[in-house]
Parts: sequence; structure tokens; C-alpha cells
Amino acid sequence: MASRVLVIGGGGREHALVRQLAASASRPEIFAAPGNPGTAALARNLTLDPLNYVEVLAACDAHRIDLVLIGPEEPLIAGLADHLRRAGRLVFGPGQLGARLEGDKEFAKEVMATAGIPTPRYHAFSTIDAALRHLDTAQLPCVVKACGAAAGKGVAVCDHKTEAEAHVRLCLQEQAFGLAGGRILIEECLFGSELSVLVVTDGQDYALLAPSRDHKRVGEGGAGPNTGGMGAFAPVPLSGDLCYRIDTEIVAPLLAELVRRDIPYRGVLYAGLMLTADGPQVLEFNCRFGDPETQVVLPLLQGDFLALVEATADGRLADYLQGLPDAETGGPDGWTGRGMTDWQRSAVVVVGAARGYPGPYRRGQPLHLPDDEASAWIIHAGTAAHAEGLTTAGGRLVGAVGEGASLAEARQRAYSLLDRVRCDDLFYRPDIAMASGRTIE
Repeated sequence: MASRVLVIGGGGREHALVRQLAASASRPEIFAAPGNPGTAALARNLTLDPLNYVEVLAACDAHRIDLVLIGPEEPLIAGLADHLRRAGRLVFGPGQLGARLEGDKEFAKEVMATAGIPTPRYHAFSTIDAALRHLDTAQLPCVVKACGAAAGKGVAVCDHKTEAEAHVRLCLQEQAFGLAGGRILIEECLFGSELSVLVVTDGQDYALLAPSRDHKRVGEGGAGPNTGGMGAFAPVPLSGDLCYRIDTEIVAPLLAELVRRDIPYRGVLYAGLMLTADGPQVLEFNCRFGDPETQVVLPLLQGDFLALVEATADGRLADYLQGLPDAETGGPDGWTGRGMTDWQRSAVVVVGAARGYPGPYRRGQPLHLPDDEASAWIIHAGTAAHAEGLTTAGGRLVGAVGEGASLAEARQRAYSLLDRVRCDDLFYRPDIAMASGRTIE
């Protein structure tokens, strides 16, 4: 098994990945680039630019890295995995062709149309005048989204025409999201419950991690603008029929279409779904672990995470899956890979963010964190370490994760820990994981 692992990235997702790798029985030496104060407690942080493949390759050589796990979407979209593989490195993360599913939403729509995958109807625009003319006759509410990756903040659900016009101008005129917003989609708005599904695949075989639900809006009750995610919980209770439909109508057709197009994919495929009255539909595909979904999915994982990552990167996922128990802890029928999850436990993460997020916010504010507990711990996201202590360094600052035998117990532990964080500039939603326990049909 790999003995020296490099995790690319420096956010909350990467702290969660490092934490899970550190729990491996093989006790690997872990590096994080650039990492954060949370990863520094479990790994050696390396100061380098994840978008500079020359720097990354040099670090792999210098530290004799066996395996690279790429966390964020930007280096994946830029083709970092391709550069590493050409240099003979074992990589968990898709190449540039596969990452285009997240980097180009119009391309993803075209792939879904060819594969027959259900997704909202849409129109694409690159000029303001054409987009505004479309809004004159578009059905409201609608969704306006940047075609490129915009850290979860390029999407606006618009109840009124003025809101839609404002987001069109934000993307195409003000260029708030840079090149990512140079082309936009205007989609029909779907209604239902959202669901995040993380699919581990080596391009041939695949398995689904625990279904989770993100809370994207900044305010209580789902009010306010979209964010990168204000909290999440897992597992979400699903019926066997719904699991079967997610697998056969979405996951399997997408992976088959990638094979047909000769697009290799080794890593995680994130499917953001809406569970409508007519069945599941795809809102988006991402090419990496979700943030904050990773923080609640990985604690429920059965088996050695390092072994899973290495087998996937090496094209041996089938061998890994054969060694797992046959879903001894339950789980819904039709959930491919259900033996990977302990369905008797739940996990909740609540994100503490800087006031003003997802808009302008201050940095450099003092931050004091409580000690981790056996069933509750802090994930660092936007923090910085100085001689005098921790300070704020981002929009989403920390995530408080709670684990328990029930969703209510996990939620209580997460909030109890977050309540002990001391920062004058921190806020969080009070309603994360306030969901019923009934099975979703």
C-alpha cells in the first residue's frame, strides 16, 4: 500500500481527506499542498501552487510520493492529473477531459442529453442582449448559472425577472466570476429535495458512498444567496426504488457515455440531484469530492480509505469492493456499494463562516477553537496560523462535525462543539440537518 501520500488543496474538504487517510491502519506519511492549520496536525504542509504542475511534480520527486489525491476542481480542470500520470504518478482524480463535466456545464448538458440522463431544460448565452431577450419570455422562477466552475457561487435561483437580470449582468457584464461566467445557462427551476451522491469509480467499476444533503443557501430556512455550502448531513434515507433509479437512470448511463467517448475517469464523480415528483434529475456534475459533503460521508465509511483511493487510482476498484462485507450494517436495496457505508450511524457538519460571506468579509480576526472530542471534531477551512494564534482567512472558516447513532445525536454534538468556537466575526445557520427521518420515495 502507498506509504507517502500527497493531498492537493487547502480547504475543509482537504482537511477531512487528510484526517481519513491518517486513520489508515498502514499509517502513511501524508503531505498536503498547500494544506491549512488543520492538516498541519496530521500531515506535512508544502508551500506550492496546486495550479503549477511543475511545482507539484518537483514536490512529488523530492518527497518520493507514491499516490496523489487531488481535492479541488481548479487543478483538475487545468489538467494536473494528466501531467502527473504522464510522469508515472498514481493519481486519484480525473484528467482534464473528465473534469470538463464540472468546468463546462454546457458540455455536461450535452453529455447528459446523449446519455438520456434527466436534467432541467436550458438555454445557453454568451451575450447580455440575447440573455435578457430570453428572460422576456422565460418561465419564472428560473435558474441562472455560470457555465464554468465558480466555487458554488455562480448559481442564482431567481423568483423574479429583476433577480435573473441582475445575475446575468453579474456574470456577463461585471465578470464577477471571470472566465467561468463568460457563458451562462438559463434553466428551468425544479422543485423537490436536493441530494448529493458521491460515486467512486476507476472508469470501469464504481460504488456509491453514503447519500448526503448539502444546505447551499446562506440563511436559515434556505434564504439568501447560494454559497459553497453551509452544512450537510448523511446518510439521507432513500427507498430502494429511488436508489435503483439513481443508479440506472443517472450514474450508470453517465459512466457508460464517458467510456463511449473514450474519456478515462479515475476518482470521484459528484452528482448533484433534485428529487422531483417525476423522479431524480441532475442539477450538476462535479469532478471531485463535495465540500462540505465529504466531512459527513467519510466518517461513515467502512474499510480503509487509503486502500480505496489507491485501488481506484490503480484501476483495481473491483478487487477492493470484493473484499468488503456484504452490507452487514443495512442500507437501501439498489445502492451500489452499500457495504462501504455504516448505515447505523449519522454525521452532521455545520459550517461557521465569516460575517458577510458569500459577499465581502474581513480576514485576520482572532479565532479560538475547542478541543476535538471522540464524536465531534473541528475541520479547518479558512483559517491561518500565526505566532499569536489562529485567525480567519476565508469565507467558510470551520466546520463542526458531529457523529452519532442518530441524526439528532450527531446534530446535537456538532452544534455543541461549534457553540464553543470563539470568534467575533463568525456566524452559522441554526437549522442544518433539521430533516425528518422518513424514507424519501
